[in-house]
Amino acid sequence: MTELVYEPREDSQILQFQVETFAKGNVLDMGTGTGVQALTAAQKDNVNKVLAIDISKRAIDYAKKNNNHPKIIYQLSNLFSNVKNKFDTIIFNPPYLPQDYKIRRRALEGGKKGYEVIEQFLDKVNNFLNPEGIILLVFSSLSKKDKIDEIISNKLFEFKQLSTKSLFFETLYVYLITKSKILKDLETENIRDINFFMQGKRGKVFKGRYNNKIVCVKIKRESSEALDMIRNESKFIQKLNKHKIGPKYLFSDLDHLVYEFAQGKFIKDFLKISKKEETKKVFINVLKQCYIMDKLGINKEEMHHPTKHVIIGKKTVMIDFERCKFTEDPKNVSQFMQYIMMNIPLLKKKKINLDANKIISLTKQYKTEKSDKSFKKIIGLVKNC
Repeated sequence: MTELVYEPREDSQILQFQVETFAKGNVLDMGTGTGVQALTAAQKDNVNKVLAIDISKRAIDYAKKNNNHPKIIYQLSNLFSNVKNKFDTIIFNPPYLPQDYKIRRRALEGGKKGYEVIEQFLDKVNNFLNPEGIILLVFSSLSKKDKIDEIISNKLFEFKQLSTKSLFFETLYVYLITKSKILKDLETENIRDINFFMQGKRGKVFKGRYNNKIVCVKIKRESSEALDMIRNESKFIQKLNKHKIGPKYLFSDLDHLVYEFAQGKFIKDFLKISKKEETKKVFINVLKQCYIMDKLGINKEEMHHPTKHVIIGKKTVMIDFERCKFTEDPKNVSQFMQYIMMNIPLLKKKKINLDANKIISLTKQYKTEKSDKSFKKIIGLVKNC
């Protein structure tokens, strides 16, 4: 092995077998090294052309000299920096070993943890892969397989393990990676730059761009047993949007929901830095939204612990309506008053003096009546404290 040209080894061999089997159409050979994968693909009848790229000029010169073919174009590029087209097959034998020294050996080491280059690749590859395209990726158990599986899933890709090879100190894996149905559907709906954002007990949320706006895409977690979660949340967000509650609904399908991204801080983080008057203003705003839901007979659930369910920005926006249901006894106002009471020690530091007994008394009265009069007393308590 020369300093900058990775000569074929066991990983190259098991990847080469899958290239012989699966490569098709227009092919990108990422980090071509000696060019062995590019040449293997180019020799297939169902391959039209191959773009073979590498960050190393020495590698490109070596590959041109030793593994040239009329279908192959060799080109310098740092990952996708000099790539413009989309491909039917993308091949990648990345540097995947954890870094041992201060200066990374670029042909071998993928970063301090081993998977960093793979993560950078997966972060961009969707923009260069045709809808029915495939990725052939080889990596090592030293690269933290579980982490790579998580990254693939969080990019809305699916993968199949094609082969493994056990060596003395590691196991090699070859994956065939494709776009999931949800990812292809979202791209059909013109949502771009989709990236994992956060997850809860039941759903995963991704951020993307739609018509020059930042949007959230919510899907059900694979491990969740919640039935009709997406359909239920879509129904209630549309209904509540008519009352200016919730993020702006855009569209949904059976397996995903798309709404405008709400900029701001979670209420738990807002309370750590907010001043007295802005805190009271937010509490009143949330209580008014809760009262509307109570009057509609909708119970949101979790308003007694809304730490990540209320976002404070230019507007105060509630999110996460998957557990919403119609009920004769909604508890949104009373649950949020419970949350306020739990934060009395923090509120005192902001010179917001609320009496727990008064909160309990007015909340009990409200739960009995659910009237404008009893609600106004709660608002008056918060406003005048």
